[in-house]
Amino acid sequence: MFTLAEVASLNDIQPTYRILKPWWDVFMDYLAVVMLMVAIFAGTMQLTKDQVVCLPVLQSTINSKAQPSTSGKADFTTVETTTGQGEEASMRTVTFGSAPTVTPDVPLSRATSPQYQPTESSQELKKEQKDSSGRKTNLDFQQYVFINQMCYHLALPWYSKYFPYLVLIHTIILIVSSNFWFKYPKTCSKIEHFVSILGKCFESPWTTKALSETACEDSEENKQRLTGAQSLPKYVSTSSDEGSPSASTPMITKSGFKFSADKPMIEVPSVTILDKKDGEQAKALFEKVRKFRAHVEDSDLIYKLYVGQTIIKTFKFIFILCYTANFVNTISFEHICNPKVEHLIGYTQFECTHNMAYMLKKLLISYISLICVYGFICLYTLFWLFRIPLKEYSFEKVREESSFSDIPDVKNDFAFLLHMVDQYDQLYSKRFGVFLSEVSENKLREISLNHEWTFEKLRQHVSRNAQDKQELHLFMLSGVPDAVFDLTDLDVLKLELIPEAKIPAKISQMTNLQELHLCHCPAKVEQTAFSFLRDHLRCLYVKFTDVAEIPAWVYLLKNLRELYLIGNLNSENNKMIGLESLRELRHLKILHVKSNLTKIPPNITDVAPHLTKLVIHNDGTKLVVLNSLKKMMNVAELELQNCELERIPHAIFSLSNLQELDLKSNSIRTIEEIISFQHLKRLTCLKLWHNKIVNIPSSITHVKNLESLYLSNNKLESLPAAVFSLQKLRCLDVSYNSIAMIPVEISLLQNLQHFHITGNKVDVLPKQLFKCVKLRTLSLGQNCITSIPDKVGQLLQLTHLELKGNCLDRLPATLGQCQLLRKSGLVVEDHLFDTLPLEVKEVLNQDTSIPFANGI
Repeated sequence: MFTLAEVASLNDIQPTYRILKPWWDVFMDYLAVVMLMVAIFAGTMQLTKDQVVCLPVLQSTINSKAQPSTSGKADFTTVETTTGQGEEASMRTVTFGSAPTVTPDVPLSRATSPQYQPTESSQELKKEQKDSSGRKTNLDFQQYVFINQMCYHLALPWYSKYFPYLVLIHTIILIVSSNFWFKYPKTCSKIEHFVSILGKCFESPWTTKALSETACEDSEENKQRLTGAQSLPKYVSTSSDEGSPSASTPMITKSGFKFSADKPMIEVPSVTILDKKDGEQAKALFEKVRKFRAHVEDSDLIYKLYVGQTIIKTFKFIFILCYTANFVNTISFEHICNPKVEHLIGYTQFECTHNMAYMLKKLLISYISLICVYGFICLYTLFWLFRIPLKEYSFEKVREESSFSDIPDVKNDFAFLLHMVDQYDQLYSKRFGVFLSEVSENKLREISLNHEWTFEKLRQHVSRNAQDKQELHLFMLSGVPDAVFDLTDLDVLKLELIPEAKIPAKISQMTNLQELHLCHCPAKVEQTAFSFLRDHLRCLYVKFTDVAEIPAWVYLLKNLRELYLIGNLNSENNKMIGLESLRELRHLKILHVKSNLTKIPPNITDVAPHLTKLVIHNDGTKLVVLNSLKKMMNVAELELQNCELERIPHAIFSLSNLQELDLKSNSIRTIEEIISFQHLKRLTCLKLWHNKIVNIPSSITHVKNLESLYLSNNKLESLPAAVFSLQKLRCLDVSYNSIAMIPVEISLLQNLQHFHITGNKVDVLPKQLFKCVKLRTLSLGQNCITSIPDKVGQLLQLTHLELKGNCLDRLPATLGQCQLLRKSGLVVEDHLFDTLPLEVKEVLNQDTSIPFANGI
């Protein structure tokens, strides 16, 4: 037995799929129910009513009289009778012995009465026939039952017997065919998912908000209100706008989602901004719709299954109609039966009546009428299936009526499901289309973003960078909050991993903004915003994965001073960066390219006369073609880092204005070309660090104006005397080599201020080193030094001394004479610092601001 709760739960299933049942499916379901009732009614009548009633057919009379039997034996008497009624045929009454005759037409009491005996003459027999209606036989009741049962199976046609059951079977097959696509495993999962998502999309407050704002977007009244309420976000309307719902935009109720035949009513929320829960649910719906579309659009199984079941129902209708038309006349009231049991009954032929023939024929005609209607609907369904391209669905009407012009067309099973939904109510597809639109999703993100990132919260994230500038870094947001552009005193704005970044006209309020970072952030700008950036922006960082991500407006910032491009620029894409010429960047001075170039892009030569600094970090890709460097006559700083250079490029020697050259992290083994640097009269800084240089040629003496020389992280084993002939040298860095000693010629470098020899094999410090009295930085860490001479106190300007990682036992007390040296600038083990006298420690622990305040 089913409980009431179970029956109610079964009833709740139907409305879920009701939206996928067009009118023809619903109508066929009702027709199937009526046909099922016909089958049940006919079957019930056959089970509860008598089936057939049979009477023997009497043969012609042999004797005109029938003598009554006088003995107790079973005498066989034949009586010929005739009646005057036209509808009666001659019958023959046969009596076995004295057994009374029982017929269905004569009451049993009368048939067994003593008065009912054969007559002496035909006249008396006729009189008796008039008095008692019906034909008299001498068959008993059991014999009649036997004949009725036997003739039911012999004389009655099979269609008359099994018609109700055939109707029942056909109807069940049609019902199963109509709902098979809801239950088939590979389709029902998609259908259930689609219906659940559709229901959530329909009841989502975001759907109502998006459509209601679209309906009011073109009205003058709404425009005036939006103009007056500038403090609200762009896509947020006032509460008064939402107080009067548009007639074209339905409303959703607060109650749970239910599908119904009537168009649902929707209540516009009274708030202008979605709460956090509704916003998160809407975001989740966008993701679900996106994944569902990717899953369903790759096949058309649902469509094929629906077409297949419709074709099956059509063939079923034709089959039923054909064979039923042939057997409709077999349902008759009268039937002749020849049971061939004369030795048991005494009669060879019986005339039978089928009691239910009249009613069954009426039911059969009704059934044929229903099946004809059912068939015509199936034909219409096939016409609809093949007349309309159901594997494509366009939201063109929705795009025309709303501002969501980007709703994509869908195909295959996704399109078919939407076509089926349209037969129920087109409002469902319209509301579902909101969650296919990127514009709608971006609006939702913008509203949620502005609600979360207020002006006060953004102000808390503002910090000061190394250049003492106010900086705001936004990372992995769905967009740029509107409140950012209210920070008018901001100097640096960093946007990282924000795929939908938009820069509105409000950026013109940020008059102090001069530096902008776009890290994997293809920002879009409005025309007014671009005009502001073109005139005010001075420094721009663009980090990208593919060159196509660089915004086109970057190449039109005519007042830009510094441009940093960091991303993948392989040999195929080198020409792509040339598509957007840098020729418009007339004031560009610094160009920094960190990529994987094989040659310097030709478009860099467009700004070559203006550049003063060019930096190329190549991430290990060999830079082969460098001839274009010759055009950069005004370049003062050149960095070619990690470019797999094996020698110093000859093109560099043509840069007469070059002041600083950095060839860090290459594969340079020899620097014999350094003699050509004598043509570079302005060269003051040479950085050859992180290479494979083994020795320094004596020709380095020709670079007389050199002030900084960086040779760290090479394979040097000694320092030649030629290095110490560079009288203007102020910084010498030979850290992390294999140098065993410091030449005494180092005393010749009277202008030396910074000397780095960390990470070598030095064990003794020459006293001549301390004649370089201008030393401010002395890095001696990670060597084999056993003692520090007392003459270290002569370095009065020393501010940084590194001794950590040596074999020292103590520190000289003369460190206290280094007036500018403080404990923070002394890098040494703690136990060595403890060996200093107390007064020296006090000197080293003094506040560093005091000497500088005195102008030292």
